[in-house]
Amino acid sequence: MASFPEFLNDSSIHDGPGAKVPLPRAGFITLSLLMAVFSITAVVLNATVIVVTLRHKQLRQPLNFALVNLAVADLGITLTGSVPSVVTNAVGYYITGRVGCVLEGFCVALFGITALCTVALIAVERLFVVCKPLGTITFQSKHAAGGLAISWLWSLIWNTPPLFGWGSYQLEGVGTSCGPDWQSRDLKNVSYIICYFSLCFAVPFVIIVVSYSWLLYTLRQVAKVGGCAAARAESKVAWMVVMMVLAFLVSWLPYATLALTVVYNPDVQLAVLVKVVPIYMAKSSTVYNPLIYIYMNKQFQRYAIPLLMCGRDPWPSEEDVSDVTLVTPLNKISPE
Repeated sequence: MASFPEFLNDSSIHDGPGAKVPLPRAGFITLSLLMAVFSITAVVLNATVIVVTLRHKQLRQPLNFALVNLAVADLGITLTGSVPSVVTNAVGYYITGRVGCVLEGFCVALFGITALCTVALIAVERLFVVCKPLGTITFQSKHAAGGLAISWLWSLIWNTPPLFGWGSYQLEGVGTSCGPDWQSRDLKNVSYIICYFSLCFAVPFVIIVVSYSWLLYTLRQVAKVGGCAAARAESKVAWMVVMMVLAFLVSWLPYATLALTVVYNPDVQLAVLVKVVPIYMAKSSTVYNPLIYIYMNKQFQRYAIPLLMCGRDPWPSEEDVSDVTLVTPLNKISPE
């Protein structure tokens, strides 16, 4: 196993103006502009979530810890991955060398997997609070903090091995960003990628599907005997669940599919766009996440919208059944 300094000195990254160019100049400029739009939007949305949480103690509740953690992780992805991509695509090649590639790959992967685990954590928290599978146990700050610690630890465990020889971080796409090396045929890289996507993509996805399926099933049973209020609660939650799962799949499934396709069929010939689009779709999750998980939450919306609109709120807050459902045990949803 290679030592960390030896790994940083690996000369497998070839960058510079003389390197082979996979896209015309207009293609790089387009990618740079797109990433600039995504970066600015992601910074504004996620920073807003963090700021309003710090300013309003009403939002500093255990159930909101995961939402804020998601904003922190998404902001990390943006600052360490999306913003550098704006610059490298504008230049047309990777400019920070081997050390920069390793640091970018590690940081983006660390924040990215933490965000994925946090999305799964949100699903589990909603399941526990609404369906109360453990009976009378109350969801408290220690439970929320424990879930966040597990998310960061799990991500750290699986993103550290490439620094020491099991797997590696290399250029990907059109050579203007870095991530886990899923193109190498080396046995260490192949075994790492298979474990990585199985445990860091498949496991969170299964948790999300199981949690929300259980939640919807329970709500449907309550709706049968709970009257109009429970029925409205079910429809609201069902809509949010569909949005959450679709956002997860749209953001990460193409990237996971691309990586595993290359791993299992190294000789496959893929067009440049097929290699590029999934990478940037995964990075675009930094915009989808705050929109779906937070700005569809009336509690955050009540404070975030006026901040973004310089004190004006064009949509006066109304009591929303979905908010009640997502933070209230089912035995407190009364029929009309």
